[in-house]
Amino acid sequence: MKAVILAAGEGLRCRPLTLTRSKVMLPVANKPIIEHVIDSLAKNEIKDLILVVGYEKERIMDYFEDGIDFGINITYVHQKAQLGTAHAIKQVAELMGEEDETFLVLNGDNVIEANTIKDLLDNHNGNATILTARKENTRGYGVIVCDGKKVKKIVEKPTAEVSHVINTGIYMFDQNIFERIEQTPISQMGEFAITDTLQQMIDDGLQVDHTITNSLWIDAVFSWDILKDNSIVLDRSKDYGIKGTVEEGAIIRGNVSIGNNTIIRSGCYIVGPAIIGDNCEIAPTVVILPSTTIGDNVTIGSFSHLQNSIIMNNTRIGNHSHISNSVIGMNNSIGPYFITEDKENIKIELEDDIQTAEKLGTITGDDTIIGHGVLVKAGVMISSNCNIDSGKIISRNLPENSIVI
Repeated sequence: MKAVILAAGEGLRCRPLTLTRSKVMLPVANKPIIEHVIDSLAKNEIKDLILVVGYEKERIMDYFEDGIDFGINITYVHQKAQLGTAHAIKQVAELMGEEDETFLVLNGDNVIEANTIKDLLDNHNGNATILTARKENTRGYGVIVCDGKKVKKIVEKPTAEVSHVINTGIYMFDQNIFERIEQTPISQMGEFAITDTLQQMIDDGLQVDHTITNSLWIDAVFSWDILKDNSIVLDRSKDYGIKGTVEEGAIIRGNVSIGNNTIIRSGCYIVGPAIIGDNCEIAPTVVILPSTTIGDNVTIGSFSHLQNSIIMNNTRIGNHSHISNSVIGMNNSIGPYFITEDKENIKIELEDDIQTAEKLGTITGDDTIIGHGVLVKAGVMISSNCNIDSGKIISRNLPENSIVI
């Protein structure tokens, strides 16, 4: 059986993190989100994968290559124009052989586990099956109206309460789906949506079922959502171990993973769940508290304090810094006494709408230089390739290539 992973989208609502990478490559527990999808498929012996790529496709292709290092086989298809999910699926039609009676379609930007896939494999029936999940707050999700397992209607992002059964965007189709896609009209959004294809099938009397999963399925609608996703995955992970060096006098409690060639200096206090990647140096008397993930080639200066944060690869953080509930991008150089203020229920304007972050410090893009003694107010975002002089208070969002002097 083949699986098609949709990985062409930009992820505009996850800016500034997606200025330099597609949403599927955002790290959760030190793995790109899409790698969690691939791992889950491989554990179900589904190893023949087609990745539909588009925005920043080179970053995905350079990371996974042909898939052999991940125990799978990957074929890439380029969706040149982002014309919707049905259009994306149509791109793979010629890669389906006669033996591929059914195949899976998944979004590359949802964190799932092996049992999530198994729930669909075990319950597929009819011409198409939608994997669904129950969710109390369905705002922003497509929901389904059903009669038992039979889907009666698919409603995209309803404004009134219709159902608490949401569409996860994971499907199993037979080969007839390609013919049905050809008959799909363009939506009001200017796209060809697979949910419109499915609704046409329902209206024409074809069998479209759903099956509810209680296994792991989490998404990241906004950039700050990956903090929650990271925390959930760390709590559930069993892949912990110390490969690096922990000096005498350092204290490690709980589930902590420390990568190859990483040094934890004396006086550090680390409480898991937490992951520290390869080739890192954690200076003396650093405190790292739960739900923190540190990438590869990261240096954390003495007396710094980190909690519930993601620090991406190749970043340097100076002494006496305090980073909480924040995401720090790649290749950043941050001076001493860097402080991220954090607050709960922060209102953030995004796409001409007001969104709420449950708890947030800051989010920075990549390739930014921050001087000595910089304070970032809660909820303020710093974009990529910025340069901030010492002693500044950052109280509003900084666009790309900003210089603060």
